Amino acid sequence: MLQKLELLCDKVKLGEMIDRSDLVGVKTHFGEAGCTAFIPVMYVRTVVEQVKKADGRPFVTDSNTLYVGGRAHAVSHLRTAANNGFTQETLGAPVIIADGLKGHDFQEVEVDGELLKSVKVASAAYQADALVVISHLTGHEFLGFGGAIKNVSMGLSSRGGKQQMHSDIKPAVNRDRCTACAKCLEWCPTGAISITGKGKEKYAKIDRSKCIGCGECTIMCFKGAIQARLSGVLENAQSKCVEYAKGILKGKEDKVAFFNFLMNVTPDCDCWNYNDARAVEDIGILASRDMVAIEQASLDLLNEKAGKDFFKSIYPVVDCASQVEYAEKLGLGSREYELISLDDE
Repeated sequence: MLQKLELLCDKVKLGEMIDRSDLVGVKTHFGEAGCTAFIPVMYVRTVVEQVKKADGRPFVTDSNTLYVGGRAHAVSHLRTAANNGFTQETLGAPVIIADGLKGHDFQEVEVDGELLKSVKVASAAYQADALVVISHLTGHEFLGFGGAIKNVSMGLSSRGGKQQMHSDIKPAVNRDRCTACAKCLEWCPTGAISITGKGKEKYAKIDRSKCIGCGECTIMCFKGAIQARLSGVLENAQSKCVEYAKGILKGKEDKVAFFNFLMNVTPDCDCWNYNDARAVEDIGILASRDMVAIEQASLDLLNEKAGKDFFKSIYPVVDCASQVEYAEKLGLGSREYELISLDDE
């Protein structure tokens, strides 16, 4: 598979898009502490070596998370990355947290979108001469799925940018289901959740004036007591992600390549401190210079393999297609594509 990945790099003309001494950001996801579903380091290193072969100067990067966990600031982020196998020694390139120590290192970029007029691009992504985006296709509770668009928008924005994208999503507590276990309190980055009531009447309460809509509590509540109020907000969240992707790639449209891994596809993204078993048989790796085409092809292949609308079956209230359609509308690529299999060569 590593040899095929090298061939994919050749097929997308990785060497031609990289000029001598270009600083090339290789964007991946280092995985949260406790998650094992992320793309293994050997694949990322293979891409790093191909960047070097093209006389580029690669660095491997991701940005800090909005939520409290193992990647909320650069110190814990680098520690988590190392614990999951991502170091300069294993990758053959330095690891740089794109938005700095506390997630405040960014550049404002105008996008003039339908919802956002500007976006907060992580500085390392903004300053990079070229980008190689390595994405693990997974489900996502608010976007339906996470692929290249989500990896760029959430993964190469500042913490403030992530807050912008999540801001419309406000969860609520079902008191009948809540056991007052307080697990949600540990993951709330703003201290918006408290336990109220007495005895058996205790339950979690969310202060909506403090809530930033990151959604961590909805995932960490295994009783299903906290649910996001999704009516009318999901499409906005998807659109904001697309507008962020447009701003992040602005000026680099001809110097970016995408690799989507349709392997170990799980219902939830790699941000959680656990992961489920793969939800569909492995398909392989896709590569393209077109963000929209690779997303559309990924969805089509997954649906074909599963024999159904795969992510819709997991998150029935989310329309996965809308983010891809909007990305095409904003000029990020085309949903029309030609699928070329290396097995046929």
